[in-house]
Formats: sequence, C-alpha cells, structure tokens
Amino acid sequence: MKRREFLSLSAFMAVAAACNDLTDNDKFENTSDTVLVIGAGMAGLGAARQLRDKGYTVKVLEGRDRIGGRIWTSRFWPDTPVDLGASWIHGVKGNPLTKLANEAGVTRIETNYDNDILYKTNGEVANAKFRSRMQRLFDQLVKAVSRQAEDGMTLRESIEATPAWAELSAQEKQQIMHIINVTVEHEFAGGIGEMSAVNFDDSEIFGGKDVLFPDGYARITEYLSRDLDIQLEQIVEAVTYGDDGVTIKTNQDLFTADRVIVTLPIGVLKNGTVKFNPPLPAEKQRAIITIGAGLLDKLFLRFPKIFWNEKVEILDWISEKHGRWNEWLNIAFYTGKPILLGFNAADYARQIESWSDREIVADAMRVLRTIYGNDIPNPESWQLSRWRLDPFAFCSYSFNGIGASADTRNTLGKPVVNRLFFAGEATSEDYPATVHGAYLSGVHAASTIMKL
Repeated sequence: MKRREFLSLSAFMAVAAACNDLTDNDKFENTSDTVLVIGAGMAGLGAARQLRDKGYTVKVLEGRDRIGGRIWTSRFWPDTPVDLGASWIHGVKGNPLTKLANEAGVTRIETNYDNDILYKTNGEVANAKFRSRMQRLFDQLVKAVSRQAEDGMTLRESIEATPAWAELSAQEKQQIMHIINVTVEHEFAGGIGEMSAVNFDDSEIFGGKDVLFPDGYARITEYLSRDLDIQLEQIVEAVTYGDDGVTIKTNQDLFTADRVIVTLPIGVLKNGTVKFNPPLPAEKQRAIITIGAGLLDKLFLRFPKIFWNEKVEILDWISEKHGRWNEWLNIAFYTGKPILLGFNAADYARQIESWSDREIVADAMRVLRTIYGNDIPNPESWQLSRWRLDPFAFCSYSFNGIGASADTRNTLGKPVVNRLFFAGEATSEDYPATVHGAYLSGVHAASTIMKL
C-alpha cells in the first residue's frame, strides 16, 4: 500500500523535482500546431492543460463516459465518495500533485502506516514479539535476495534460490509471504513470479507523508480539465501518422491534427485494440511486451455499524492462501462512516475478477468473520473494481517484468517521427505506477512538442 514502506532492495533518496520543463518566459513559434490527446486520464489532462495554457489548439479524445481514466471517484454513496482507482499522493514533498491540490483547494488527510494491527491466520492479534521476529526474518531474506538476484530471474526465483528461504519453516514462509504481498505485490501490482528480481523497484520517490482525498481524487482531474475541449465516448480504433500529420479513427468520427499524444495504458497497448499505421517501431513494440500490466483491485464494504477498532488505520491479516485479503484500510478512521476497503493484487486479484460480486463479497466476509467472529453483520452495500476486465485499461498500472527497466520505459515514451508522442505512468522512467508519474509524463510530452 505505502510506496516502498518496507523495501530496501535498493537505496532510494527523496527527490525534489520541478514539474514543468518550461518557464513562463519560453516563447513558442508553432502554437498554430493542432494537437490531439488520446485519453483524459492524468497524463492526458496534464499534457492538454500545458498546451492549452500556452495557446495551442488541443482536443482530448476519451473513450469512457467520464474523465479521469484510472482515477475514478465513485459517488454512489452520496455522503462518502470512494476512489476505485488511485487513492494517494505518494510523498507530498516536492510532488507536483501537492501544488495542484493546493491550487484546487482540495482537502487531504495523511495516512500513518504505523497505525496498524496484524492478525494471525486464526484471527488472533499478533503481539509485538511476534511481529518483531517476523520482520527480522524478512529483513534477513531481503539481504540474501539482494545478493542472489540476477538478470533473467523473477523475484520468486531469486527468493526461493536463497539458502535463507530453504531454512524457514512453512509457517515462517507464510509470514514472510504476507509481508511480500502487502509491500511488494500491492505496491507494484505484479506477482513475484512475474516481476524482475533485479529491476522490480527501479524507480524514485518523493519524500514526506502519503495523503488521501476525502472528497475524491477526481477533484484533481476536474481542476485540470477546466475549459479543455474533451470529447467523451470517442473510442479510438486506429492511429495513422506520416509527414502530413495524424488521423485518428474512433467509433464515431475521424479527427486530424499535426501531432498526437498517446496516453493509452500499457494494458491497452498490449491488447492491441488500437491499431497504428504504420506499425510502431520494433523497439517500442518490444518495450510494450516487456513492461508488465499489473493488477490491484479494491472492494469497499459498507456495514450498518462499525465492529472493528476505528482508531486503527491499517488492518493486516496473514492469509493461508497467498494474497487473499491480506490488507484492509479502515475508511471509518478518515470519514467516520462504517466502511472497510480490502485490497487484492496480482495472482489472487486475477483469480477472483471473474467471480460474481456476491462471490467476492462472500469470500471477503469469510476472512472478516475469521478475525471478528461470526456475529458481525453483513454489509449493506459494496463497490468494487475489476481493472483487468476494463477495456479502457486492462490493468491497474505497470510493473517491471524480466528485462524491463527505466530504459525500457524511456523507449516506450520516445516520440515517433515527431508526430506520435507518448505519455502515461508506464512511460515514466523515475515515477512509474504513480499518478504523479503519469502527470509528469504528460507535461514532458507537451513540452517536447512546444520545443519543436
């Protein structure tokens, strides 16, 4: 959940970075250029905002009936907006999203990840001694894995190849796999059997606390989208480009422009639902194959009353089956409403996405009744995500598969003949899998066009 909370496989330093490649004094000769932006997510809105403010003619094409992309604030419960997509600003110091939130006057609440409770598999509360030993075993394994990891290995392979892993009991392995699930798989949305052992955490972070939006992340996208020309329900089918410009075919119309910024998620690029003519360069196609399309799904359960400790923010449970409802966020702590948010990532999330809503809720309730007893009430209602089945995403966010690195993401983000420009969190060398990474990539794509 918290970015890099326990991770120490590589040394990260908090980064203070400017969010704009340009200054107010920069002059642009080609503001008569027309630009299309595919996607009204954070990258697309960030790019369009920059271009529009500098005098460019910009049109945003969005396939959904809403803006935001993988920022999705549901207002199904009128008294409590919930974010089915992105939730946090990860690291507020120097983060461009902090500046945007300040400008928009959006309320934020800090998350304290140390304000947590850990439940054993049988539902008992784990005491400090148990947790200390569990963490010590994990730290020892991390050191061993950092020496063992090699190119071409998955994280699971590097873990299981260490002598330290072989020496653990089945129960100790279960405990360590819990930490791996909530600190690695939830962070990067990939399974340890598919992430690169060497480069899974090849990224940077901003310092400071993480913050939530009690009124929804959509307040940021609404702020960015003001006065922009956004056409909804324009499902892009084909992109044709050449010396004379670009043509975009959607389910409704044809659009032409001098240039286009493509902000399609890595899952959509992998799926091939949008055709490029001529085909994308071979190196870019290889990057699309190598970068992983991760999955982190959410389940919000609203109960008639609060039956858990409302003063604790994070509720962890050591599951017998790997990845099954290992982590919950206590929404009541932030809102006072009787709502719990459960997370599932990677393998287990993929397994249950095909289940019905009721089957997913029943599975979650079996876990909660293991912890809190059989007398707890059923939820009055629920909301959940299925990002892998979403045809406009096919994933939650990207991860580094074997062979992927910051260089791979740089390749994905390179312009093609100065007609096609790419943005989105998957193209971010420094901040992949984050909202600020998506936003900064859009700003960078816009600035690249402005400097032509």
